[in-house]
Amino acid sequence: MAAGYLEILRARHAARLLAGTLVGRLPNATAAIALVLFVRAEGGTYSLAGVLAAVYGVANAVGQPVLGRLVDLRGQPRVQLPAAVLSAASMAVFAFCGLDPLPLAYGAVAAAGLFTPPLEGGLRALWPLVLRREEQVHTAYAMDAVAQEVMFTVGPLLVTLCVSVWSERAAVLVVNALGVLGALSVAVSPPSRAWRSAPRAAHWLGALRSPGLLVLLGAFLFVGMALGSITVASVSYADGHGGDAVYGWLMAGLGLGALVGGTVYGARQWGGVPERRLRVLVAFLAVCYLPLTLMPGVVAMVSLTVVAGVFLAPCLACAFVIVDRHAPSGTVTEAFSWLVTTFTVGSSVGTGVAGPVVEAGGALWGFVVPGAAGAVSLLVLLAGGRVLALPAGGGVVASASENDPNRAVEPRFSSGDRA
Repeated sequence: MAAGYLEILRARHAARLLAGTLVGRLPNATAAIALVLFVRAEGGTYSLAGVLAAVYGVANAVGQPVLGRLVDLRGQPRVQLPAAVLSAASMAVFAFCGLDPLPLAYGAVAAAGLFTPPLEGGLRALWPLVLRREEQVHTAYAMDAVAQEVMFTVGPLLVTLCVSVWSERAAVLVVNALGVLGALSVAVSPPSRAWRSAPRAAHWLGALRSPGLLVLLGAFLFVGMALGSITVASVSYADGHGGDAVYGWLMAGLGLGALVGGTVYGARQWGGVPERRLRVLVAFLAVCYLPLTLMPGVVAMVSLTVVAGVFLAPCLACAFVIVDRHAPSGTVTEAFSWLVTTFTVGSSVGTGVAGPVVEAGGALWGFVVPGAAGAVSLLVLLAGGRVLALPAGGGVVASASENDPNRAVEPRFSSGDRA
C-alpha cells in the first residue's frame, strides 16, 4: 500500500512541495482556534471571537479564487509569497494591537483571510509537472487529501502547545511565521518558479465558465454542508455524554476515518471515469452519515464517526481529478481555489443550518442534516451527469517551450482516466 506514496515522495521536489504547502497552510488551518484563544485572553467574549472567525472565513473564501486567478496569470512566486507576507503581517497587527480599537481588529483579521495564499490549489497545479505520469498524479491527489487530515490534527495541537509554553499572542505569531516560511519554501522551489499556466482565453468568468466545474462545485457545497453540520450535532451529543473530551474524540474519529479512507483509496489504481466513481463515493458518504442518528454510547458513537469519515478523503481526491479535467485551459489554480472556497462556504452554511435544527430537535435531528446534505450532493451529480461527461479541460501533456528550457508549462492530461 505504501509503495505508491513512497514512489511519489521520492520524486524530485515532491516531498518539499508537500511539506512546504502543509506548513504554509497552518495559519489557515488554525485560524479559528487561534482567534478564539487570543480573543478570550484579551478579555473578549466568545461571540466576538466567533464573529472575528467568521470575518476571517468570509474574507478567505473571497480571496482564494481571486488570488488563484492571479497565480494563473502571473505565476506562483509573484503571488504566493507576497500574499503570505501580507496575511502574516495583518495577523501580527491583530496580535500586537489586540481588540482596541475594534475596527482595526476587524480590518486586520479580514486582510489576513483575504491574502491567505492559494497554496492548496497551487500544489495541485504543480503535481502534473513534478510527477508527469497521470496515475502518479491521481495518487498524489489522494495523498494530498490524507495530508490535510494530518494538518488539521497537528495544527491545533501546535497552537495549544505554543499557548502553554508562551502565550496566545505568541501562538498567533509563531503559526503565521511558520506559514510564511512554508510559502517561501514552495515559492522559491524550481517547479514553482518554472510553472506557467497553459494559454487561456480571456473571459471574466474564468474557471466558472466550465459547466462541468459548476456541477462539481454545486455538489461539494453540500458535501461541505454535511461536514459543517456534523460538528454542531457532535457538540450537542457530547454535552449529554461527557462534555468536551467526548467532542474531541468524535472529531478525532472523523479525521481517522478520512485518513484511513484516503490512504486506502490512493494506494490502488482505479478503472473507469472519475465522474462515475465520484457518484458512487458520494453515495457511500451519504449512507455512512445515517448511522450517526442512532446515537449509541460514546465508544460505539466514536466508531460510527470513524465510518462516517471514511469516504470524505476519497471524495476529495476524486474531485481533484475532475477539477483538472474540467478546468478551462489556463485556469487550473483558480479552479482548485474555487473548490476550496465552495467547500468552506458549504461548511459554514452547514454549521448555520445545524444550529437551529439542534436547538429545535436535539442532536438526533442535527445528525439527520449531514445525511440529507450528502443525498442532495448525490442528486446534483446525477442531475449534472451529462454535463460532467463532457470534460472541458482535456488535452495532451504540454511540454516546455523549445525556446526556453526553463519555462515549464502546466501539463494537462487527456480526458481518459487511466487511474
